Amino acid sequence: MWRGAASSTWAARLRRFGRVSPQDGGRRAVATVSVAPVAGLADEPAKIAVRGLAPSQQVTVRALVADGQGRLFDACAHYQADTQGEVDLSQDASQGGDYVGVEPMGLLWSLSPAAMEKPYRRLEPKQVNVPMKVDLSVHQGYSPPATLPGRVLARASMERWFTLPGVRKIRLKEGVVRGSLFLPPGNGIFPGVIDMFGDEGGLVEFRSSLLATHGFAALSLPYFNFDDLPQVIEDFHLEYFQEAARFLLRHPKVKGPGVGVVGTGKGAELACSMLTFLPEAVAAVSISGCSSITTSALHYGKLTLPGLCFNMNRIRISKGGVFDIYEALDDPKDPANSHCRIPIEKAEGHFLFVVGEDDRHWKSSLYAEIAIECLRQHGKDNFTLLSYPGAGHHINPAFSPVCPIVLDRVLRVPILSGGNSRAHAYAQEHSWGEILEFLHFHLR
Repeated sequence: MWRGAASSTWAARLRRFGRVSPQDGGRRAVATVSVAPVAGLADEPAKIAVRGLAPSQQVTVRALVADGQGRLFDACAHYQADTQGEVDLSQDASQGGDYVGVEPMGLLWSLSPAAMEKPYRRLEPKQVNVPMKVDLSVHQGYSPPATLPGRVLARASMERWFTLPGVRKIRLKEGVVRGSLFLPPGNGIFPGVIDMFGDEGGLVEFRSSLLATHGFAALSLPYFNFDDLPQVIEDFHLEYFQEAARFLLRHPKVKGPGVGVVGTGKGAELACSMLTFLPEAVAAVSISGCSSITTSALHYGKLTLPGLCFNMNRIRISKGGVFDIYEALDDPKDPANSHCRIPIEKAEGHFLFVVGEDDRHWKSSLYAEIAIECLRQHGKDNFTLLSYPGAGHHINPAFSPVCPIVLDRVLRVPILSGGNSRAHAYAQEHSWGEILEFLHFHLR
């Protein structure tokens, strides 16, 4: 994250959002804003409180973050002080702004690109060994989002870390396998987890790094658009993922006999395929996945599962230029597409399906139902379903910024992801705890 002294240009930009302000006539504000802990893990709660206000005083509390490229993300909420002149975000309800109601971590999960920035970008850390610095400011009166705030009354900052002291990161180039391995601190051996994201490709490390803070040897595994891997999605060979699982199990810090797999979107589809076909995989977390192979064929030995096609004619574009691809994927329930289905009834391990019922990227809730119906028809109960009303597609670890519309990194167009912000934030917080518990239980 950006941590150096601001240039005059940066100072001007940040001044608008309350990080830098002119001298206030020599008079020091009596209000204070406190954060506990000042530095903590990104998936753990923090307590934010304001003191020293006038009784019933109306204020706007703002959060501001600059990402690694210097792009600004902000959020704000309106609060009224109690009779003691205090505001406690863990107990008091926001009256407006980017969220309403009692939301202790609302200033973090509602972060979105500031008004001066291009919309729909995601705030995701690129360097997990550097904290995300959040600047908090308290302003006089209620100021709506994307407007100039009132006079600054108090400031504080907090750091959100994606790693712990002692977590080791090892850049992996083992045979054909690429990625980053995160090892927890300590001398013990740890359960192994392979972590994959969706069809944007590349190496995404923040979830793997957090998994390591919770005691897992976590391998962040890219499968295209990274290093010497194919730059675009091609047919997939499950042997690549088997090689990654075998590497993990050979590592002296990883205990067997099997590994877990966590995947989102296309990564979830691959996670389910690994649990279905590979003896090395014993537990899979499928987040917003499909019950069939999509787009590109999957090969394993002499077996080939073709991918469901996206029909571009079924994509709708709103007046604002947002792409709605909800109906674009061919129907996996159509008998003509049965040869694309992942035969998960063959799996001996356990599945955790995590879906948002308002996923507008595709019909992940329906796909989970198809998978569960298949398992039940074969007399299996090796699954758990977490289905969240009002949640969208990108279900990330707790307190991650909610993204109802996401700028696709490949197509460079905004795509509707879905979800009500408050409901989606709850889904992220609840599911993250359930995912950690599921992995610890089945990998113990």
